[in-house]
Amino acid sequence: MNVMPLTPFTFFIVCPLVFLAGFVDSIAGGGGIISLPAYLFAGLPVHNALATNKLSSFCGSTVATGRYLKNRCFQKIFILPTVAAALAGSAAGARLSLRAGDDLLKKVLLVVLPFVAVVTVFRRGKKEKPVETDLQEQNTLVRGKGHGSLSQKTQLIIATGASLVIGMYDGFYGPGTGTFLMLVFTGILGFKERDAAGNTKCVNWSSNAAALATFITGGRVVWILGAAAAVCSIAGNYCGSGLVIQDGEKYVRPVIIVVLILLFVKIFSGK
Repeated sequence: MNVMPLTPFTFFIVCPLVFLAGFVDSIAGGGGIISLPAYLFAGLPVHNALATNKLSSFCGSTVATGRYLKNRCFQKIFILPTVAAALAGSAAGARLSLRAGDDLLKKVLLVVLPFVAVVTVFRRGKKEKPVETDLQEQNTLVRGKGHGSLSQKTQLIIATGASLVIGMYDGFYGPGTGTFLMLVFTGILGFKERDAAGNTKCVNWSSNAAALATFITGGRVVWILGAAAAVCSIAGNYCGSGLVIQDGEKYVRPVIIVVLILLFVKIFSGK
């Protein structure tokens, strides 16, 4: 594995941006659009950047996922099938990524971005339901009915299928994964922002873990830089997940939109 020598400049570029990425990712997902370009801008080859980014993302998402689980910001019945699907999809995607070139990776984003941008900007905002409505919703979930007009069985099928496909994308490239998952859980399945963020983080943690394991076996991780960035990612995820847990949902949609704008700029600039 041939990687450029690490310098103080490398850490100066990567570490602050990875902290910001962890903060954003824990709130709305999509932090990879900040962290991955940071590695690339610092001079890492694309596959080393992908692999090392997975190391720092995995460490940061572990903290955020733990906080969401501790505060019960999730729908329990969706955890097992979506996590299993994300593990399988991400492992397959990472194997494909190791064989793909840089141009192909960029083309993937050009295909998915327009759809995601339209759905994000134009989807209707959801208002918080009163406590009584929340309690009624929990009772319907216990009886086997899902949110809104979809049955719980249908929701499980959609969530599992989405986790498989998006998990494969996460293993293959990654940026925007959390945002895509949030769109599924809120825009299609009708989850509240808090629960959507928790379930999203569990799925994203799983896809990070599977991709990281694949990249490690492929010898692509730059361990010293990844370890330093992991500390920053943990700090960013801890701060961001705390914001959401403390009724910070109002920040989620603006962050998603900003992340998508940054993603557009990054891809169409060709840098």
